[in-house]
Amino acid sequence: MNEQLDGKILVVDDEERIRRLVKMYLERESFEVDEAEDGEEALELALEQEYDVILLDLMLPGKDGIEVCKELREKKATPVIMLTAKGEEANRVQGFEVGTDDYIVKPFSPREVVLRVKALLRRSSATKFLQTETATKDVLVFDHLTIENDAHRVKADGVDVNLTPKEYELLLFLAQSPDKVFDREQLLKEVWQYEFFGDLRTVDTHVKRLREKLSRVSKEASKMIVTVWGVGYKFEVEGE
Repeated sequence: MNEQLDGKILVVDDEERIRRLVKMYLERESFEVDEAEDGEEALELALEQEYDVILLDLMLPGKDGIEVCKELREKKATPVIMLTAKGEEANRVQGFEVGTDDYIVKPFSPREVVLRVKALLRRSSATKFLQTETATKDVLVFDHLTIENDAHRVKADGVDVNLTPKEYELLLFLAQSPDKVFDREQLLKEVWQYEFFGDLRTVDTHVKRLREKLSRVSKEASKMIVTVWGVGYKFEVEGE
């Protein structure tokens, strides 16, 4: 059980019973846990402090989870797992559009929450371990884009691009196989890595956000992520 994935988690839910239950299970796994009961408090804590993962309930008094995530993404790329009720499919898609990395459907098992948090942490922190194994060799360089995997850094035309863990993983996965076409099912399986019952639109919303962020810095870099109509996406590298 010594995965060394312990970190700092923010649990946001207006039901104290749920917060305390999730906190208890996370603390058993050596995580440090803060709590927030509404959107305003959650956003204030998330911006003031550094969290490794935020567990964010969709339905909150005041600012809801969508608003909190949207405002957070304007300043930080902290991994976010949205907690949603069964009948909120449209809201989950909206959550992905504003930058949510994953979601868990209520009612849920606290053990599932712990596993999801660990899975997200494992992926977003993997590069910390890569540094000792790869030195500075794990770098992909293209005309308008550089991906430094050991530093978890993306530069478009020399300017840093701030991506969420999932956006970064998606870009890296595509860039590692230039000009290879992947359908949405493949991308869900490969990039989301564990059992994921998601809408295929999840991929589309992440691609859209990724292109938008790249485009703000470099139009040419954003054009490298190409839609192959009726199939999926590929990372296109122009020939010499």
